[in-house]
Amino acid sequence: MLTNSHTPTVKAVSSKFLPPEDAKARVSQFMKQLQDDITQALSELDGVGKFHEDAWERPEGGGGRSRVLREGKIFEQAGVNFSEVWGSHLPPSILAQRPEAEGHKFYATGTSLVLHPRNPYVPTVHLNYRYFEAGPVWWFGGGADLTPYYPFAEDAAHFHKTLKHGCDQHHAEYYPVFKLWCDEYFYLKHRNETRGVGGLFFDYQDGQGTLYRGPNPKGPAANYSDQVGVLPQRTWEDLFAFIQSGGKAFLPAYVPIVQRRHETEYGERERNFQLYRRGRYVEFNLVYDRGTIFGLQTNGRTESILMSLPPLVRWEYGYQPEPNSPEAQLYETFLKPQDWINWTPNS
Repeated sequence: MLTNSHTPTVKAVSSKFLPPEDAKARVSQFMKQLQDDITQALSELDGVGKFHEDAWERPEGGGGRSRVLREGKIFEQAGVNFSEVWGSHLPPSILAQRPEAEGHKFYATGTSLVLHPRNPYVPTVHLNYRYFEAGPVWWFGGGADLTPYYPFAEDAAHFHKTLKHGCDQHHAEYYPVFKLWCDEYFYLKHRNETRGVGGLFFDYQDGQGTLYRGPNPKGPAANYSDQVGVLPQRTWEDLFAFIQSGGKAFLPAYVPIVQRRHETEYGERERNFQLYRRGRYVEFNLVYDRGTIFGLQTNGRTESILMSLPPLVRWEYGYQPEPNSPEAQLYETFLKPQDWINWTPNS
């Protein structure tokens, strides 16, 4: 049963739906391995840049590994973080959504990345998969989304289809709900536009109730989730397997796009537009992003939290793209939610 705000309520569950005793260790190991796999693949892809690692500790408990590649051939800056923190008090950003966790010690671990390529024809990309425990309350969250500057429909379709394949191995309704949730979440309200072409986003998944757990009970994601209804209860093992599929889908979803676009010639116009659009990324991450807010509220390492910001960016007052230009196409088509799964070259 859900409240009107789609916030899950506490109810008794059998022991088979609770996390196993080694849950924290297993998720932590997977998140570290995911960081290892992605940084190795990106280093090989770039061919010039190397990741520098900073290991850090959090005074209240826990720490992490921040890996950043700067001034590479392909990536102007690429950050891939692993963190594992614990403490006695959850931050307000979590308690606002899961008040039943109040009063419990918490544990949180995850891997996140943001890649800012040099070439404007290669899209920026973001990934985050995470796990929380607070007493008897636990959940998984995460997803990935693509932010192109000069977009290509075949790239957006490939990204979405690859993520959908990972979802479909676990439940046919995961992708439809989490795609709509992504369109809702990565939305700049003050600009009235999406951040990019979307992907997946989900949070507070504990195997109970309906899939959508966001703040907008009347939005497309909530409406679709309500039509699907309450799914049969899924176990911790079911959801952990889903998270693993999502993490492993990232490289096949993104690397082929980079390989197709990174040698495309560009000039000052394209570079300036890329830097201008990067400003939207900064605005979203500083104003809306839950990971940024959670990290700052839990006294995380500031450099690691803000590694998602691009090394260079520009703002321009009152910018308007030229009519019928590639820049205008981004605004008119690609920054509006699309059905990328059913896209074909002739559509």
